[in-house]
Amino acid sequence: MSAKHEKYERLIDACKSIAPTPTAIAHPCDTSSLEGAMEAARIGLIMPILVGPRERILAVAVSSGLDLSGVEIVDAPHSEASATAAVQLVREGRAEALMKGSLHTDELMAAVVRRDTGLRTARRVSHCFVMDVPGHEQALIITDAAVNIAPTLEDKADILRNAIDLAHAMGMPEVRVAILSAMETVNPKVPSTIEAAALCKMVDRRQINGALVDGPLALDNAINLEAAKVKQIDSPVAGRANVLLVPDLEAGNMLAKSLSFLAGADAAGIVLGARVPIILTSRADSVIARLASCAVAVLVAKARREAAKAVG
Repeated sequence: MSAKHEKYERLIDACKSIAPTPTAIAHPCDTSSLEGAMEAARIGLIMPILVGPRERILAVAVSSGLDLSGVEIVDAPHSEASATAAVQLVREGRAEALMKGSLHTDELMAAVVRRDTGLRTARRVSHCFVMDVPGHEQALIITDAAVNIAPTLEDKADILRNAIDLAHAMGMPEVRVAILSAMETVNPKVPSTIEAAALCKMVDRRQINGALVDGPLALDNAINLEAAKVKQIDSPVAGRANVLLVPDLEAGNMLAKSLSFLAGADAAGIVLGARVPIILTSRADSVIARLASCAVAVLVAKARREAAKAVG
């Protein structure tokens, strides 16, 4: 096991006792997306259903040296039709996860959020990065850096609920959420500090459950104990956060990319709040990050099955 990817390999190991999750892969028409899906299938994370132009998928398999024998292919003429057909497989109960292939994220998400034929729930859909940061003991969840551009307080409450659910599905023994801003004091001139304070009060009133939540916190005193002590912040979250809720998509995107390109972190990605977990990967992702994204989706799908069983 490589020390650099120890956190991701722990997530993948946690899936070894779980049967492969049936997963619809939308438009896997390039080498990286098809290879990622087939590698996840090879190690037993997913059971792929490939959705897209059959001849193109087969041609990519041949040119990439991938064996698709025994893998179901659902023919769809183009990327938009692939997204619609992949979502339909979920609606029919044939797939318990959805995975992005070589189509644009907004094409896939348009099919997911469509009112009548999509995968909406009462929750707001949101994205979580699961970051493997070298030198940081635990995986770090950052949300939302990819879906909600300028979330309202109501949106942030759902983004927070989704992230807490993810942390529990990943087996985090204690979920500690820092609601980030540029400062750790409430300042009427900085709206994100007001919203952070409101979210904390929602936690106090049990409108949001399942985690220790504190904010506003600046990034340094959210993840560094020494910085929290210097500022004399008395909190079970400060300096020890394992979930970071950002003020908006721009801040989240910059934070995640800074960790990737300046600190050598890997970023697995997943979308929550729909009927099933959605695996969003990028062409730039390493193989281990793609596999970690699949592992996270498998753990979320398992948690959803168990929750449904408990209710039923």
